[in-house]
Amino acid sequence: MKSQAAERTFNVVVERDEDDLYVASVVELPGCHTQSKSLDQLSHRVREAIEGYLEVSEPGNRPEFVGVQQFRMKFP
Repeated sequence: MKSQAAERTFNVVVERDEDDLYVASVVELPGCHTQSKSLDQLSHRVREAIEGYLEVSEPGNRPEFVGVQQFRMKFP
């Protein structure tokens, strides 16, 4: 009997830094970051970063993602 692989969705924040590199941070995995010169390459690196993180972390120590909120503020 074949067992099915578990599937999980991760939320990733992507930003562009001052050196024009794309930087990705996995919201649910504190300290799980990677960077790349292109978005195509970044996707591959994010998968590698997540796999590496999960290999060395304890399953019970992973925070649960709740959501993202936006705050609108006025400044003088």
